[in-house]
Amino acid sequence: MNPKYRNVEYTTFSGWIDPPAQLAAPVQGTVECDVAVVGGGVGGMATALRLSERGIDVVLIEAEFCGYGASSRNGGQIASAPGGDLRMLKVLSPKKLPGMVRFADNAATFVEGLIKQHGIDCDYEPNGMVWAAVSPIQMLRVKTLAAILRSLGVDGRLGTAKQIGIPEAFVGGMRERRGGMLNPGKLSRGIRQAVLDSPVRLFEQSKVIDVQRRGGKVVMATAAGEVIANQAVLSTNSYSGEWDIIPAHLSTPAWIIEVETAPIDPERIAALGWTSRSGLVTQHQIMENYRLTADNTMVFGVRRLEAGGQTYPLLPRNPDPGMVRELAEGFYRRFPTLSDVPIARSWGGWISFSSSWTTVAGRIGDNVYYSASCNGHGLAQAPYLGALIADAIVDGTRSKDLESVWEIKASYLPSPAIRPLPLRAVWLFDRISDIFNGGWRRARRAANRIARRTQ
Repeated sequence: MNPKYRNVEYTTFSGWIDPPAQLAAPVQGTVECDVAVVGGGVGGMATALRLSERGIDVVLIEAEFCGYGASSRNGGQIASAPGGDLRMLKVLSPKKLPGMVRFADNAATFVEGLIKQHGIDCDYEPNGMVWAAVSPIQMLRVKTLAAILRSLGVDGRLGTAKQIGIPEAFVGGMRERRGGMLNPGKLSRGIRQAVLDSPVRLFEQSKVIDVQRRGGKVVMATAAGEVIANQAVLSTNSYSGEWDIIPAHLSTPAWIIEVETAPIDPERIAALGWTSRSGLVTQHQIMENYRLTADNTMVFGVRRLEAGGQTYPLLPRNPDPGMVRELAEGFYRRFPTLSDVPIARSWGGWISFSSSWTTVAGRIGDNVYYSASCNGHGLAQAPYLGALIADAIVDGTRSKDLESVWEIKASYLPSPAIRPLPLRAVWLFDRISDIFNGGWRRARRAANRIARRTQ
């Protein structure tokens, strides 16, 4: 075995933080409340906190522990733009796009405020996420996307790698004006502590088996009891297909992994020219993300999606060693000066996509709200969306930002792209593109060497 992969730690939770030492008690018997929130991710926790702040008697129910799911497993990117391809969204949803861009921009600001409000130490660096290009062709795409944002009143900083402070392995990119990078495990744990310190009644270790509307109430059954509420918010994202009450095809789950290196000497990091320390997402069809951490490691991931299908429940799993090696080899090609750095750990998690590639929120009848499918941008958007839903419950009206993602349907179209064969085809397209991009990079390096000799 290659020594770089010999001591990799594979975990079914996250590499960002350990599980909490003590968990809240599960539901026992019958619990009644005004509003019940199902799902203890950053979205569900933010929903419960906002309801509590506004004087509502609220119960929060989580199957494992708050922050167990995608909230603690992602790359730690606070993005200020919508997920998905803005070019496609401009064609498919031209009327909704301005509101979606405004919603995403405000979501980043909301999470920054949440961090300050609760004094959460999560290694936050407000340096803006960079849409990075690995080739001139990708840079053309970046410029097109930047133009779309600019037309909607959102500016980002375009530039070469040196101008925006990212490694010279990239041609250039655009840095978003808001957001940045943080430790998502610490963020989730900090919000969980805020929930524990609030009047919210938290029940962990309480998987909701069924949700029904009965006699004007919402009844959520667990293994050892039930919660009866006047209204409910289902904030379960990729797990949203587990109950019959949820509209069909609301979200399509996909499995992604993240990988972390061993600590890297700070001088070697400085030699990369990564002066901004901004997190990077490439412009492949399935993005790659790269970022530095407070511990001088590098975390990178995605590059490949595995379809989860529509089979529930979604089960925990370890990352596949083959996928880890593929991600690592891609990392070593992007950063050849770090090709001797070993891989320390890997983890994975379920995220969800909608067929429209837009964030979705809605209501079933007059008392069951749901939200799902932030399409990889949920770390910022899910908490903001949860707070907006909480305000709508209290005020009886929906804000302009909530309207931008609001839909009421009995069922949604299934996502045609999040299927094994299409995902494999897209992955293959990206790898062929990398072959051509590699040839371009070799030519550029040769030209630079000739230029230096003639100076």
